[in-house]
This record gives sequence, C-alpha cells and structure tokens, in this order.
Amino acid sequence: MIPELLAPAGNLEKLKVAVTYGADAVYLGGRHFSLRAGAGNFDVNEMAEGIRFAHQRGARVYVTVNIFAHNRDLVTLPEYLQSIYSAGVDGVILSDPGIIDLVRQMYPELAIHLSTQANTTNWAAARFWKKLGVSRIVLARELSLEEIREIKERVELDLEVFVHGAMCIAYSGRCLLSSYLAGRDANQGDCAQSCRWRYRLVEEKRPGQYLPLEEDDRGSYILGSRDLCLIEHIPELVRAGVNSFKIEGRMKSAHYVATVVKSYREALNAYRKDPDNYRLDPAWLEEISKVSHREYTKGFLFGNPGPSGQHYAGEIYRRSHSFAAIIRNYDQASGMALVEQRNNFALGDEMEILVPAGKNFRQRIEHLYDQEGCPVESAPHPRQMLRLPLAKPAPPYSILRKRV
Repeated sequence: MIPELLAPAGNLEKLKVAVTYGADAVYLGGRHFSLRAGAGNFDVNEMAEGIRFAHQRGARVYVTVNIFAHNRDLVTLPEYLQSIYSAGVDGVILSDPGIIDLVRQMYPELAIHLSTQANTTNWAAARFWKKLGVSRIVLARELSLEEIREIKERVELDLEVFVHGAMCIAYSGRCLLSSYLAGRDANQGDCAQSCRWRYRLVEEKRPGQYLPLEEDDRGSYILGSRDLCLIEHIPELVRAGVNSFKIEGRMKSAHYVATVVKSYREALNAYRKDPDNYRLDPAWLEEISKVSHREYTKGFLFGNPGPSGQHYAGEIYRRSHSFAAIIRNYDQASGMALVEQRNNFALGDEMEILVPAGKNFRQRIEHLYDQEGCPVESAPHPRQMLRLPLAKPAPPYSILRKRV
C-alpha cells in the first residue's frame, strides 16, 4: 500500500497545480476557522470549484477547521460546517474536542482527521481520539520512526506524517511567541512567524550591549528551525505504516507546490514500481533545492536532532531558481504558449520549463509578444499576460523558472 501524497492548497490556483503535478489529495482552508489566515484561502464558491476539479481527476479534498474555538466561534460554526459539507469535502481536519463533537453530531459520516495541533505523541492518545470518532491522526512532528511504528501497531487507524516543509519552534505549532511579540495569535490562524526574525543576545544588566553568538553581522536565527525533508526515507516510512505523506506549505508559491509535489510523486511511483530495488534519485533532491527553503533536516525521525535541527547564521532562506511565469494555455499548431508573469524576465533569459510529468526542458527566450501580438523586450508587470514560442509542448500549469 503506497501512502497518499497530500499537498497544500493555499488558493484555487495552487489546488489545481498540486493535483496536476500528482497529489492524491489536497488540504485547504476556508475564510474562517483555519490556522493559515494569511493564505489566500477559499470562499464557498472557490471551494466547490476546487473540489470539482480534484474529484474529476481522482483526488480528494480535506478542509482545515483547526482553530481552538472560543464561545463566539460556536455561533457561526454550524453554518460554516454546513457550507463545506454541501461543497462535497472528503474530510475535515480538526483539533478542538468541541468541534469534533459538533461535526460528529451534524455529519456522522464525514471523515475526521485530527490536526497536528492536538499534539498526538503516543499510542494511548491515538486510541483515545479513535474512540471519539477520529479516523486519521496527523501526528506531531516530534515523533521518531520507531514511535510512529509503535502507534501504528497498537492502534488501527490512519496515520498522517509531515514529510516536507517548514518546522515550528513551538511544540507541534502551539505557539505563544507570535501573540506575545506581535499581538497575533498563531493558534487562531494569524501567525506572524516571529521565530523567523533575527535575534541578538543581551545580558540583563548590560542593556544595549549585544553579545556575540558566532554568527555573521546579519544577526542570529536561533529560533528558526530548518525545513523538514524526508524524501530519502520513503521506504522506512512506508514500512512503519504511514498512510499519508503530508507536505507543508499553504503560504508557499505555486512553483514550490509544483516542484515538491512532482519530486515526491516520482519517488513514490518509483517505490511502487519496484520496492525491493528502490534507490533515491539525486535529481529529486536537486529539484527540491530549486525552490525557496531553509537548510533541510530529517527532523525527529531518527531521534532529537538537537542543535543540528536549527538554523543559526547567515541568510535563512535559499533557492537556486526564481518563478518567472506560469503557462495558461499552449497551442499545439503554432507552438505558442500564453503565460502569466510572476517575476520579471526578458529576451535572452535562459529558462527551465517545469512540466507536470516527464522531463523538464530548457530554452532561451528569443521572442516575446504581448496579447495583441506586438513584440516586447521584457515582462516587468505583475501577472502580465504574454505569448512566446516554446521548443517543446508544455501543458497548462507548466512553470517557467530561471536561475538566480
């Protein structure tokens, strides 16, 4: 049994990109009750369209309703649950026991996935949640491979594990730092990502005197975790009984979603084809290094990573390529692509075209036209629509990127 590949969908475009590049399922948030208030998120009509798009292609859609609710939230929550249920969601991701109970009363047939915010770190807790009607648990990121395996052996329910993306300085994302420093409650979906800020050390009786921490002059990121990357350990996770591989990143770009999903899809397909002789393809690691990320870590999979799990010095993010444009349409007869600009590019730029399946290809931009067919030299305007000839066919949602 090959695990489900579960991808983030911060908005409708990213949902379509994730499904097109091979996700078995996506998770998204509505405009309310979700822990990613800064993502584009979905209104009811967008959610219905996204669900239709996914279902037509055999993919599933899960909706996050994972805030810790206050009394005021319970007033409008039933109406919201009714709207997403009517849209045809395949499951809801919850963390609040009260909301779990409400969903069970209103829609007993709807699958309930327990959010990582619930901090499930042992088999006894997993058994408890199963008794309350939970069919899947998104395990805490702080678990080792052996702990995951034991939970699976002792409790018969689906386990979902984060395999890629941002980690959090707070235990399973239960953060107080954002609220304290920025007045923005991470547990209500409004995280300011305070752990990504630069910090310096000062001694209480020496105000204004900053002590060195062996970093460069840009400051210290002592609270910033490295990004999780477990693509090298697919066999171990499959053998441990993991049912769903979750990619973090509802705030990330469509380029990020496409690149990471395609890499993990190819890895899972290779494992499915020949598990006994499966080998990691270095190209997958190269691909996921092209998008914006922090240094990678294996997290807690093989025990507490200690200091090696944190980022301490220099620029916190790195990437080798920038997201130039996304293809909206490709005309087979003329070989012309209609593209939507995302970052400035111009004639003479060397591009790599990321396609949903198969090998990517490269070409130099030698001709560029506006929508009226007039030649232009560059694409400086955000979301500008342009046409350009491609050396090979590229379907919608293919991505143009260039080395930085």
